[in-house]
Amino acid sequence: MRSRHLLRRRLYGEPWWCVRAVRPWPYNAGGHGNEQRRVQRCVCALQLCEPLSDERIGINSQADVRTTGFAVQCRVTTEDPANNFLPDYGRVAHYRSAGGMGIRLDAGSAFSGAVVNPFYDSLLVKVTARGRRFVDALKRLDRCLAEFRVRGVKTNIPFLVKLLRHPTFQDGLCTTRFIDQTPELFQFPKRHDRATKLLTYLGEIIVNGNTLFGGQRPVPARREAAPVPDVSHLNAVPLGTRDRLHDLGPTKFASWVREQKSLLMTDTTFRDAHQSLLATRLRTKDFLEIAEAYSRLCPQLFSLEMWGGATFDTSMRFLKECPWQRLADMRERIPNILFQMLLRASNAVGYTNYPDNVVREFVHESAECGMDVFRIFDSLNCIPNMKVAMDAVLSATPSHGVRPICEAAICYSGDITNPGRTKYSLKYYLDMAKQLEKMGAHILAIKDLAGLCKPRAARELVRALKQEIGIPIHFDTHDTGGIQSASILMAAEEDLDISDAAMAPMSGGTSQPNLNSLSESLRFSPRETGLNSQHLDDLALYWKAVRQFYSPFESEQQPATTDLYSHEMPGGQYTNLYQQAKSLGLAGQWSEICKAYAQVNLMVGDIVKVTPSSKAVGDMALFMVANRLTPEAIFDGGRELAFPESIIELLSGAMGFPEGGFPERIQQIILRDRKPFTARPGETLPAADFDKIGETLKTSLKREPTRREKLSSVLYPKVFDEYSQHIAKYSDTSIFPTPVFFYGMNTGEEISIDIESGKTLIIKYLTMSEPHADGSRNVFFELNGQPRDVTVTDRSLEPTEKRAVKADSADTNQVGASMPGMVVTVAIQPGDSVKRGQKLLTVEAMKMETTISAERDGKIADILVKPGSQVSTGDLLLKFA
Repeated sequence: MRSRHLLRRRLYGEPWWCVRAVRPWPYNAGGHGNEQRRVQRCVCALQLCEPLSDERIGINSQADVRTTGFAVQCRVTTEDPANNFLPDYGRVAHYRSAGGMGIRLDAGSAFSGAVVNPFYDSLLVKVTARGRRFVDALKRLDRCLAEFRVRGVKTNIPFLVKLLRHPTFQDGLCTTRFIDQTPELFQFPKRHDRATKLLTYLGEIIVNGNTLFGGQRPVPARREAAPVPDVSHLNAVPLGTRDRLHDLGPTKFASWVREQKSLLMTDTTFRDAHQSLLATRLRTKDFLEIAEAYSRLCPQLFSLEMWGGATFDTSMRFLKECPWQRLADMRERIPNILFQMLLRASNAVGYTNYPDNVVREFVHESAECGMDVFRIFDSLNCIPNMKVAMDAVLSATPSHGVRPICEAAICYSGDITNPGRTKYSLKYYLDMAKQLEKMGAHILAIKDLAGLCKPRAARELVRALKQEIGIPIHFDTHDTGGIQSASILMAAEEDLDISDAAMAPMSGGTSQPNLNSLSESLRFSPRETGLNSQHLDDLALYWKAVRQFYSPFESEQQPATTDLYSHEMPGGQYTNLYQQAKSLGLAGQWSEICKAYAQVNLMVGDIVKVTPSSKAVGDMALFMVANRLTPEAIFDGGRELAFPESIIELLSGAMGFPEGGFPERIQQIILRDRKPFTARPGETLPAADFDKIGETLKTSLKREPTRREKLSSVLYPKVFDEYSQHIAKYSDTSIFPTPVFFYGMNTGEEISIDIESGKTLIIKYLTMSEPHADGSRNVFFELNGQPRDVTVTDRSLEPTEKRAVKADSADTNQVGASMPGMVVTVAIQPGDSVKRGQKLLTVEAMKMETTISAERDGKIADILVKPGSQVSTGDLLLKFA
C-alpha cells in the first residue's frame, strides 16, 4: 500500500515543489524533460556541480539572474486522496480539461472514453501555471483545476486544490513533515456528481424500463408539457384564508367560517383525488407548475388538501421524493391559501399505531413546515385514539405564527335513513360529534370515504349536527355512486359550512364530485362560492393534460352501480385495491373481490372502513379470492392458514377498537395464540428514541440526519432506507419532467432541468450500444453540448461473462477489495482460523501492492478469488464463517 512517505517523495520530486521550498525558480517556457530535472537537481543539491555563470549563455554573474515570473506544476492522477492515495482505474466516463492564459497541459491518457489500466502509470495530465507573482501562478492553477471535470475514476484534484489554498503553502513555509502534520488537507467537500447520477437514472429507465410497471413498457397519452394559465399580469398575491387564520387565530377563524353565507370549498385535487383515481402517483413537479396560478386565481378557496394520507409513503416509495420537501415547496408558492392534510390519529400517516411521542413530533413538525388544517380521524371512529393527535394540534405553536386548525372527523358508514341498520345511527354520530367538540375541535368533518351518505341522509345529518354543536361542519364524500353532488347541495341547504370537491378532470368516480360544476350550480344563490368559473376552467385544462401523463396508472372505470352500498369500499382504496389485484393476476375476478370485501366486513363485525382498517379488510378479501376461501371455510378452521398481517393487527386491536368490539370467534381464528390489546395501543408502546434513530441514520446517510428524516425513518424505516439509497445512487430525480421520470427519453429528445439556482443541465438522448459480453450497454447522451455516456446492465440479457459479486458493506463477514487490481497472493484457505491483523491476500495495481489483513479474529468460510484474479473496488474477496 502506498504510504504518505512515497507521496512526499513524488510531490517533492516535482520542480514546482522543490524550487518553491528552497527559493523562487525563474519561469522558462522551454521543455519539461531532462533539462528540468537537471535544474531541479542543481538547485536542490547542497553543492552545485558546475557554475551557472558563463559568458556563453549571457550570464556573467549571479546579479544577472533575475526573477521574471513563477511557474507551478502538478500532476493530475487517478489516485484517491481520501483513501491513502490508492490508485483507481477503469473507464473515464467524461473528461473536460481546462486551459487559458498562463496554463500549459502535457496530456497523458486523458480523454472521454479513455481506459485507465491498472498496470501503468496513473497520470492523466500535467498542469503547469505561470504568473508574474507566485500568488498569480497559484490562482491560475487553482482556477484551472477547479474547471476540470473527470468522471468514472477518482483523481487527486481535491487534494491539489486543498494544497494550493493552504496559507502555509502559499507562504512558502512547507517542510517535509507538512503533509503528515496537516490533516485538513484530506478533508474534502463531498462531490455531488449530480449530472452523472441523473444520466445513470435515465439510462436505467431507457434500458430496463421503470420498475413501477413490472417489466411492462407503457406509453403515456401525453409527453408535451401541460398548459399553465398565464398569471403574469396579476401582480400581488391576493389575501386568502391563511392570511385570515394568521390574523384571527383558529378559534375566532372557526367562528368566521360559521358566519359565512357562501359555501366554502376545499380542492382535493392535490391529494385525495389522485389517490382515488391514480393510485397516489401524482408528482410534486406537476403540483409546483400550477401552484402560483392557484395562489392568484383561487384565493377564495377554503383550503387545498395536498398532504397526508397515502401521499407520505408513496412519495418516497414510488416517486422517490421527500414528502416534507413537497409541503415546503408548495407553501413557498402558495402563501395565501390554507393547506389541509389527512392525519390518521395514532396511525399518523402510517398503517399501524405509533408511540404517542411520534404522533406529537410529527404534528409539531408538520405545523412548522406549513400545514394549517389537520383533519384527524380514526379508522374505527375510536375517540381515545384521536386524543393524542388532537391535543398535539391544539398545542402547536409554529415559529411562523400561524397556529393550526384541529378538524376532527367522524367517519360515516351504514345508512342513517335505513331503519334496519341500527349500529351507525344518527344518535351514534351526534354523540361522537359532541365528544369531539368538547375535546377542543375547531371544525367537525363528516368523512364519507365510500360515498355512502345519500342526499337525504346528508341533509338529515347536517341539520341535526347544526342543532347539537357550535363548530363549523366540513363534508367530504366520494362520487363512487354517482349522486354525491346532490348530497353536497342538499347539505348546503342545511347550512353546511365547507365541502370538498375536485377539479373537473380529476373528479367523479372514486374521487370527489366536480368542483367546477358544483360552484357553478350555486351561482346566483345565497350559497354562491365566490369562485370564478373561468379561473376554475383554466386550472382544469392544466389538470386534464397532466392526467394524461399518468394514463398507465388509471384503474378500469367501473360504472356507478348500487353494489357500492353492499361492499362499502372507500373511494381512496378502490383504485389501490384494484392495482393490487392486477399485480396478483386477480383483476379478472374483481367482482368476486368486491363480494369478498363485503363478506370480510361482516365477519369482523361491520366496522368503519377507512385506512388502515379498510386496507386490512381489502388484504383479507384478496387473500380469500386468491385461495378460493369462503367465510364458512374460514370459520370451519379445517385448514392451517397464514393470514395477512394487516388482518391480524386489526383484530388484535393494534389499530384501535370499533363500536361494539370484534366478534370473539373470528378473533380466536385469526389471532390464534396472539393476545389482543386491552388498552389503547399507543399507551403500551415505548417512546421512540429519536437520538438513537439519529445515530443509526448518521451511519447510513454518512451525515447528520434532519429532524424530518428521523420522523420519516420512524414512520417507514424500510421505505425511507430505499428512498435514501435511490438519492445516493441517482441524486434528486424529482426534477425530471414526469414523462421522463416514468418512461425515459425517446431518441433525439432533449430536456432542460435545473439542478439548483443558476445551474441548468440540457440533456439530449442519442442512442444506446449493442450489449457487451457482461450484459451491459452504453447509453449515449449530450450534456450541455458535450458527449457523455453511462454504462447500464441490461437485466433482460444473460451475460456471457461472469459478473463479480460486490461485498455488502453492512455485513461484517464479507471482505471486499479496497482498491482495484490483480490478486497476487492468497495466504489463507477456506476453514482456516485467522487472528486480527493476519495477512489474508495481496492485491497489486500500478506496480504497488496492498495487503488485506483480517480486521478481527474468525474462521474463513469461502474465498472467491485466486492469484491472477482481476478485482474492482468493492468486489467480494472472501467470507468469514
